Amino acid sequence: MDRVLITGVAGFIGSHVARRFLTEGYQVVGVDDLSTGKIANVPAGVEFVQGDLARPATLTRVPRDCRSVLHLAGQSSGEISFDDPVADLERNTVSTLNLIRYGIENRIERLVYASSMSVYGAVEDAPIKETHPCVPLSCYGVGKHAAEGYLRVYGKKLPFVSLRMFNVYGPGQDMSNLRQGMVSIYLAQAIAKGRIEVKGSTDRFRDFVYIDDMVEAWWRAATYPSVLGKSLNVGTGVRTTVGELLERVCALVPGSTYSISGATPGDQTGIYADVSELRTCLHVDRFTQLEVGLRLFADWARALSPDMKTNLPTQPPS
Repeated sequence: MDRVLITGVAGFIGSHVARRFLTEGYQVVGVDDLSTGKIANVPAGVEFVQGDLARPATLTRVPRDCRSVLHLAGQSSGEISFDDPVADLERNTVSTLNLIRYGIENRIERLVYASSMSVYGAVEDAPIKETHPCVPLSCYGVGKHAAEGYLRVYGKKLPFVSLRMFNVYGPGQDMSNLRQGMVSIYLAQAIAKGRIEVKGSTDRFRDFVYIDDMVEAWWRAATYPSVLGKSLNVGTGVRTTVGELLERVCALVPGSTYSISGATPGDQTGIYADVSELRTCLHVDRFTQLEVGLRLFADWARALSPDMKTNLPTQPPS
């Protein structure tokens, strides 16, 4: 069986992607430092290596015969990136450079990289193409953009694909982290205390992608030949305002309300994807509608342990 290396395997998206590859008959080697991921998320059958990919020694413990690398490890919050920009750089950019070295030395067939919509920065109210100038607003976005640049520099030695992911949500997301994941933050607060504290205007807008659709994009990016050397948006192309999202969440959790105060550093006013390249290169043309995905997410969240309400944070960190 082919063997793949999946980093961030104990995280939300990484664990789902690993499960898909196992289902397809692949051997999966997973790496995670467990700083935010949970060992319980790692699917059975994964050959697990615990370690920090910003430290070259971690990769000496990884098998040398992996055919592909799916790099989902890293710090994934724009807000948190301001707390320690050096740590953010190490986890998102230095880790990628180490994996590039690993890939070249071991003749990896391709590296698929978890980039982000954050690379674009402030944009106009229109679907954003991959050719749009990248002027990130957060340290996180700067690091993601830099990592893409390193992949292009070494692209002749290591084939790559960069997936610029938009707002991902769904079952398995960390409901205890109120600084990452807009949908999960709002849903967690609604369930825990019936009141959502919103940082920023409800006129902001986003492109929300259900986890199953994101996993399908990762599967195709790792296996389709037509995407090598490309940076691709992975969104739905649907513009949804924060206000619309809040109304849907409150409808799913009867009795919940929301209030607005403050703002998040480095937050984009609004962005949604032009997905024409996604359709052309990966033939992804069906997406889970937000109302369907939110209902599935809410059902999963309500089915968690009875202690969920006491374990969830009641307000975002300041």
